[in-house]
Amino acid sequence: MDRHLHHALRGLRTNEVDEQGGGGTRGWLLALSVALMVWQPLSLGLAASSALEAVAVRGWPLMIVIAIRVAVAGFGIAAGLAILGRHPGAITMAKASLALSAATDIFVYTTSYFPDNRIPGDTPFYVAASLVYYSAWMAYLIKRTSREL
Repeated sequence: MDRHLHHALRGLRTNEVDEQGGGGTRGWLLALSVALMVWQPLSLGLAASSALEAVAVRGWPLMIVIAIRVAVAGFGIAAGLAILGRHPGAITMAKASLALSAATDIFVYTTSYFPDNRIPGDTPFYVAASLVYYSAWMAYLIKRTSREL
């Protein structure tokens, strides 16, 4: 197992470090890391598994959207691991991951490339909820960054 991943998982298990101190991550930053490393890939996996049935109908544009979503989720996992490993630039990477995730979600919600089962007229609510979610995390990271300067 990778040394950095082992250290990050040990920090998750023991909850040994605070946000200001040395060694690991806690609090909202830990929640963001888990969201990036667990929730985002899990939700993508569920959405992509149901979308794969539509590949025969929607063709290569759907495959490109799935590939982009997988790449964005992978970048999110990398950002989550960087946060847990307390690497320099991890917060900047997390901000970029959130921005990419938001842009990808908005693209998926507002175009017909990716199949959905939303009730007609509900798309603005999904877009708004997505923007609120990513904006809240982005605001947290910006506030955290300005507090550390």
